[in-house]
Amino acid sequence: MDKYVVTSLRPGAGKTSIIIGLAKALNLKIGYIKPFGERFLYRKKRLWDYDAALVTNIFDLDDNPEEMSIGFHHSKLLYMLDEEGTQEKLHELLQSVGMGKEIFFAECGKDIAYGVSVHLDALSIAKTLDAQLIVVASGEEDAILDDLLFLQKYVALGDVPCKGVIINKVDHLADFCDTRLPRLVQRGVNVLGVIPYCKELSYYTVGYLADRLFAKIITGEKALSRIVKHIFIGSMSATLALDNPLFQAEDKVVITSGDRSDMIVAALDSQAAAVILTNNVSPPQELVAKALKLEIPLLLVSVDTYEIARQIEGMEALPTKDDSGKIDLIEKMVRSHVRLEALIRP
Repeated sequence: MDKYVVTSLRPGAGKTSIIIGLAKALNLKIGYIKPFGERFLYRKKRLWDYDAALVTNIFDLDDNPEEMSIGFHHSKLLYMLDEEGTQEKLHELLQSVGMGKEIFFAECGKDIAYGVSVHLDALSIAKTLDAQLIVVASGEEDAILDDLLFLQKYVALGDVPCKGVIINKVDHLADFCDTRLPRLVQRGVNVLGVIPYCKELSYYTVGYLADRLFAKIITGEKALSRIVKHIFIGSMSATLALDNPLFQAEDKVVITSGDRSDMIVAALDSQAAAVILTNNVSPPQELVAKALKLEIPLLLVSVDTYEIARQIEGMEALPTKDDSGKIDLIEKMVRSHVRLEALIRP
């Protein structure tokens, strides 16, 4: 069984999407764990990582996503397990999840150093599981070059083998391959693939937002598959909002307080993809009835508008388990731009 620890140099590089694309393209029996969970979901008094649940559902795995993570918080892990105990837990995960699988992925946290204080950083996991690293890099193109050359020049991986680097979400593919890629190859960086930026993969569904924001779904459960392309913060008057061209887009989500009836009415009349109601304030019943009739989701959250906007801004646009079009596109991008044969043991 080939074992890979997938990490990145910066947050939001696209590790989960790369794993999904690789597993789909390779068409092998996959094992997956997320030892240090970060995108956690809480449903019916159960806690699991969104990525673990997503991979489980996409590949119809028998494993329980709750059991794919050791923990979620530094503060708890610091007192729960020492280094030896963490290594034992990792081996237990490998044995239970990896049994009978052809390829095994362990996805790390936000970046390559995340979790080092609790022995769950990328290098610690790879060393414990006797696995190889796959590094995902993304961002501004010169920053990618700097990151990877810094890693190659200064970061000692010790006895942890690095299978290679996948460069993701590149805005100007031809220019990058002509100008930056040769420098990386010349310096000995094994680039497994360079994947261009795809705007369609930057969109997410209303259901994904609801899950990630821990939102209560008041109306519109049948419309949670609607695609979100724009976020509109409804902090101004409804009159001013109506003058904004973005407000007329049907693929927008409007964020506003539940007591802003004027903004909610305007959002519903403009056929918004969803309305996020902040501050845990429910709108008047007649507006709930109107949203119900129009089949527009109303999502209730407990925090304020600014905090919700901040959380959405930092989200990676992952698919949901039912988002077959996006999953197929991820597979196509990986199949077209990554040297898959390099990941299969001869």
